[in-house]
Amino acid sequence: MNETKRLERRQNLMSNKAYRIMTILTRYLDRYYLDAIIGLIPGWGDVVALVSVLPFVYFSLFIVKSIPLTLAVLNNALRDVLLGMIPFFIGDVIDIFHCANTKNLNMIQGFVDGDETVIKQVNQRALQSVVVLLFLLLLIVLMMWVLISFGAYLYSLIASVLA
Repeated sequence: MNETKRLERRQNLMSNKAYRIMTILTRYLDRYYLDAIIGLIPGWGDVVALVSVLPFVYFSLFIVKSIPLTLAVLNNALRDVLLGMIPFFIGDVIDIFHCANTKNLNMIQGFVDGDETVIKQVNQRALQSVVVLLFLLLLIVLMMWVLISFGAYLYSLIASVLA
């Protein structure tokens, strides 16, 4: 009976429109390497990587209703963006092998199926995501302080020259 419920739940999740979009994105961006090809245009590869993760985030957060899974999906997406930003086409070559959408789709499928290894991996990546997000927030606050301080310094420098 428990197996029947699990299979029924999996079938309902897999027939969802967001799931179909995720499989299409995975096919075109990872299997046909469009992520790496679009990444050759500076900035656009990162934008495409971030936009392509939205159905995965929606599915994991609102359909599966798992915050750890959503954090793990975001962790993979942020890694993909970070790796894709490496200059001199190195990031584009890495994009060919990283395949973040495939990893996210496999992680979601394993999580829905109740695969213990995948669930353990999701929980580890979720914890990593929390630590990384806190670090990034700290960096953002630090950057804002630096920019405000630099702006105040420039203002005082210009005001002293004009006075």
